[in-house]
Amino acid sequence: MKRFWTHAVAVRRPEGGHAVLLDGRPLRLPGGAPLATSSAPLAEAVAAEWDAAGGQKGGEMTMEEVPLTRLLGSAQDRIAPDPAAMVAGLAKYAETDLLCYRAEDAALAELQARDWQPLLDWAARVHGAPLGVTVGLMPFPQPPASLAALRAAVAAHAVEELAALGVAVPALGSLVLGLALSAGEVSAARAHELSVIDETFQERRWGLDEEAAARRARAAADVALAERFLALVRA
Repeated sequence: MKRFWTHAVAVRRPEGGHAVLLDGRPLRLPGGAPLATSSAPLAEAVAAEWDAAGGQKGGEMTMEEVPLTRLLGSAQDRIAPDPAAMVAGLAKYAETDLLCYRAEDAALAELQARDWQPLLDWAARVHGAPLGVTVGLMPFPQPPASLAALRAAVAAHAVEELAALGVAVPALGSLVLGLALSAGEVSAARAHELSVIDETFQERRWGLDEEAAARRARAAADVALAERFLALVRA
């Protein structure tokens, strides 16, 4: 769309929280409600996105230029009315968490055990959620108490934090990695690296798959966005 504003600024709202103004007019969600957040740093970062998007008034912009806006809008428009739905969707990843499925190849399985098991141990220690591991890809049942504990860990997140997890967890294929990222136990770069151990191992053997590499780059960008969003929300 064409950029119709000259300046974007973050402001404190009289009713509480922070909003973004485009030439004095509130930035609004598609449904008409003003975009708002309790975090001043997040509002400032969103304003910076809109101040840069499209270059200058009359320029062309896309929503790809405002990823923080998209995440905040998702939190406000989609998650806030029914956080339980997002919690349930994220918690389901624990049933088939990536870190619980080890390869039949001995060398790859050794890498997975070395790098993944400490995160499973962390989930057991911090969240009271021990998870079993298996060889191969066939689903197997996890302890109900562990699944309930991980669901509670997800539910403890605020709405805006859930929006970040909603990006990170699917990109990683692992709720444990997503929770570790949220807790600061791993960085976005490390979480993504752990999530693609299988692919990078195979590429070292068989060579680069450009399509897979492009997919990994998109996933890495999503996880990095989630990390940045969380930092701004909590600042």
